[in-house]
Amino acid sequence: MQINAIVLSAGKGTRMKSDVSKQYLLVDDRPVLYYTLAAFEQSKIDDIIVVTAKEDIEFVQKEIIEKFGFCKVSKVVSGGKERYDSVIAGLAVMDDGDKVLIHDGARPLIKTEQIDEMIEEIKNCPACIAGMPVKDTIKIADEEGMVVSTPNRKFVWQIQTPQAFDVSLIKSAYDKMKEHNDTTITDDAMAVEKYTDEKIKLIMAGYENIKITTPEDLLLMKGILERRK
Repeated sequence: MQINAIVLSAGKGTRMKSDVSKQYLLVDDRPVLYYTLAAFEQSKIDDIIVVTAKEDIEFVQKEIIEKFGFCKVSKVVSGGKERYDSVIAGLAVMDDGDKVLIHDGARPLIKTEQIDEMIEEIKNCPACIAGMPVKDTIKIADEEGMVVSTPNRKFVWQIQTPQAFDVSLIKSAYDKMKEHNDTTITDDAMAVEKYTDEKIKLIMAGYENIKITTPEDLLLMKGILERRK
């Protein structure tokens, strides 16, 4: 069974308030994306496709993949305006594969063993996604910022990546999304939920699997890396 990964690295990260895209900011003299790719390189994944901005392709190829010797990365391709555009671009250049793990390049603290757990899970089901139960009480608000309801925290999860699927399933979901000109999809699982009948399994990944979005996240990442050492 061929299991591939698509690592998304095309975002600009405007909330980081930096001229450098968040996935290329340095932490301990290495770019954030390095840590993400290192985890996948050491995992049981067969092939990695990196999707980045067109103007960053050469930098990613030379200054990250070649510099640090990531042998499993077979392609670096240009992404699109939205996250789903980048996923579709990655799927389009996939030469082969029965299953695919889709991961945000800005989640550099994913562990190799967590990736391998997802790989084992996806071998036996059509779709599974990483996440964790929420710690806080969640409120649903209306457009005016008024509380509408409070869902039972027991059933509420904070969703992360990787998100893993049968290749045929995720391709079909995105094909239907494009047919409907749907621009509301914010993660891959949402496309599968909306345009297929498949159930999606939730897999606990860990609260350290944060997405680097703001300067505070970089400080948290540094602290977690130091503790892991």
